[in-house]
Amino acid sequence: MTNAHPNFVRNCWYVAGWDYEFTAGTPHSRTLLGEPVVFFRKGCGTLVAMADRCVHRLAPLSLGRIEGDDIRCMYHGMRFTAEGQCVEIPGQDVIPKSACIRTYPVAEQGSWAWIWMGDPNLADPALLPHARGLDDPEWVLKTGQLDYAAPHELINDNLLDLSHLAYVHVASFGATTGWITRQPRTTQIARGVRVDRWVEGAPPLPPLPSLAAHESVDMWASYEFLIPGVFLMHTSLHPPGTAAACNHEAPAGDVLFSNFTCQAVTPLTADSSRYFFSWGPGAAFGDEIIAQQMIDVAMAAFLEDKQIIEAQARIIAMSPGEMIMPNAADRTVTIFQRMMERMKQPASALAQP
Repeated sequence: MTNAHPNFVRNCWYVAGWDYEFTAGTPHSRTLLGEPVVFFRKGCGTLVAMADRCVHRLAPLSLGRIEGDDIRCMYHGMRFTAEGQCVEIPGQDVIPKSACIRTYPVAEQGSWAWIWMGDPNLADPALLPHARGLDDPEWVLKTGQLDYAAPHELINDNLLDLSHLAYVHVASFGATTGWITRQPRTTQIARGVRVDRWVEGAPPLPPLPSLAAHESVDMWASYEFLIPGVFLMHTSLHPPGTAAACNHEAPAGDVLFSNFTCQAVTPLTADSSRYFFSWGPGAAFGDEIIAQQMIDVAMAAFLEDKQIIEAQARIIAMSPGEMIMPNAADRTVTIFQRMMERMKQPASALAQP
């Protein structure tokens, strides 16, 4: 069976869902990179992922039944191990060796379940992005997710160029033109980019006693954006003048507030995507109430993104051959896009000098 969407970057870890979604005793269906995948947990709790189609009539195994560490297709009763090998065909004694289903490497880290959709021999757990989980004592995090009727590349571009905050998120984040008047510093790193920037004269949000004395604050935002679309950002608020005192380098001195967000974009099909996110304050600066306030604001902001990105996707679909004109804010986008394009090349091509 051929791959319907060969242009996806495959040799990397994608977020398949929140780890708590994959409950024991039940098969869970997902469409990822245009492929049907079924997830289930073995008796010991280990997560398993395999192609969601029985070898017999291609019926979905996600409509099947978990039996110990195995899954049984509930169309004609074929039973498969967690390794994808058929071990029972009702009414038939001989089981062909070819009666097996593709399985995928999976991992659980940072409250996310991850899947490797490419060459399983290249699935290195060391390449998992260092997302912070809901049990991380340093942060108080709340979660959310959205489905987009848009290609994942457009959502990646949105996260790589935060100058849009000054226009898209005036109502939700109270963002100012400080997000665009000074260009960020972008550094290419292994499997992604790091972006650092100061936003001076930012509104002192959320409304906390530590911020009440200031009409505005200096905001330091530093994030990594990693292949295939994982956004990890630390933000801290400082008294006015801190950015200048630090010569617009990494902050030193008083921290009025800090927060962390983990976000990930996973293509479902060529034209649809799922966007996962968590956000919350540092444990020293906020509690569950503050975290809930923040995630509510984040959801409002991300719905603003969703509206404009889905509209953008519709225009692009109706504009074949129209070129996108880059501007100065697109440097980070361009670097990352080139890295993704290089990841699509065969391993033999990547090995060339």
